[in-house]
Amino acid sequence: MTARALMVMGTGSDVGKSLVVAGLCRAFANRGLRVAPFKPQNMSNNAAVTADGGEIGRAQALQARAARRDCVTAMNPVLLKPEHETGSQIVVRGQRRATLSARAYFAMRGTLMPEVLAAFSELAADSDLVLVEGAGSASEVNLREGDLANFGFAQAAGVPVLLVGDIHRGGVIAALVGTFAVIAPDDAALIAATLVNKFHGDPSLFDAGRALIAERTGRPAFGPLPHFPDAGRLPAEDVLALDAAQAPGGEFVIAVPRLPRIANFDDLDPLRAEPGVTVRIVPPGQPLPRDARLVVVPGSKSTRADLDALRAQGWDIDIAAHVRAGGHVLGICGGYQMLGKTIADPEGIEGRPGTSPGLGLLDVDTILGPHKQLRTEAAVHAGSGHLVSGYHIHMGETFGPDADRPFAHVDGAPEGATASQFRIAGTYLHGVFAADGFRRAFLETLGARTDPTLDYEAGVDAVLDRLAAHMEAHLDLDAILALARIPEPR
Repeated sequence: MTARALMVMGTGSDVGKSLVVAGLCRAFANRGLRVAPFKPQNMSNNAAVTADGGEIGRAQALQARAARRDCVTAMNPVLLKPEHETGSQIVVRGQRRATLSARAYFAMRGTLMPEVLAAFSELAADSDLVLVEGAGSASEVNLREGDLANFGFAQAAGVPVLLVGDIHRGGVIAALVGTFAVIAPDDAALIAATLVNKFHGDPSLFDAGRALIAERTGRPAFGPLPHFPDAGRLPAEDVLALDAAQAPGGEFVIAVPRLPRIANFDDLDPLRAEPGVTVRIVPPGQPLPRDARLVVVPGSKSTRADLDALRAQGWDIDIAAHVRAGGHVLGICGGYQMLGKTIADPEGIEGRPGTSPGLGLLDVDTILGPHKQLRTEAAVHAGSGHLVSGYHIHMGETFGPDADRPFAHVDGAPEGATASQFRIAGTYLHGVFAADGFRRAFLETLGARTDPTLDYEAGVDAVLDRLAAHMEAHLDLDAILALARIPEPR
């Protein structure tokens, strides 16, 4: 193993670890290094399909893109996809292995360390630098035994740590210094430096704070790194991004019910990028807006449970009224399944075995099964003839008369379903709105104003370049690179 490695941990969730790693990936790739992102254990229902036919967390896929590499399952060997409040689907090396309660998973997670280290070694063998992202808080000492995500991995692999704190939420000095106070001395010894993130205002005003952090921790204190204003233009992994304040957009309103286990919500990002469009994520307790021209029922990690939640909010009534008024509805993946007549889960794949009545807007039925479909596809949209590309990441088969009027064709075979003169549509394809020609044609047919110059994919890469330049301007990246070292597995 000749690659150097550095692990980025945080004082808490949402301190900016994923964005910091993405920026470092692009910055060091720009310097000619072959960089690989790595996250030993992730928890997210926003996933991406990999080049080697599995799935990983969306953040690692974005980091791989920042590093100008194809994403592979080794970049996120353990992915937890929450299905209910106390349990998750366990994905190991890109494939579903089991669904376990939190207690059962914590009891067995230590057995996954050899597979995690093997994945890390694979990346290190093909890289100059591996940038590792921790999960949640580095100071969760109550979860330290059997840990894969933070110091458990760092100790096993012998990787130094850059500890990141978020000054925007307040208390960053206490968070950084306090981490050293509560973790074990052996773990604290791995922390090579700290970084203050998301600063607003005059950085010189924090000179004394940075000096205090360095004095109290005995480690170099980097930053403060100013807030990166374009962060919201990058695909988000954490569902917390949906709860942030929504920026105003154009007159064409798209309503999206905020399902409890919403999945792959980055499907919405290209729609948000259109200046004539407003995407409203509707929280529980609020009706779907009556001025919406399109309702998108998004993907779900637990389709039947989220369908129950949708009904409990009265959103089924709102959708029915929207359709009667001539509105359009699009269901994606789990949302497509909800639009049908029934969803059957005879084996209890997502919960208690049984069959749930769907919304009945499409004449199709779905049967869930244990085989998860993970693949990327090129397709042709049936309504416009435009090329689209997307990915499947679902369990179940959907069939019925409305599937004879497909949403798209894949190698000539029908995909998805439509009804009511194409006002109601469902598809299993995630990511289709990233295709500029299709997105414009789809929206313009519904009366939306679009930007003919918008190139969504190029825009994502441009933001990654600006992020790298932002970090080069405000951090000593030579000093940060010097923190990385060849791992010393224990």
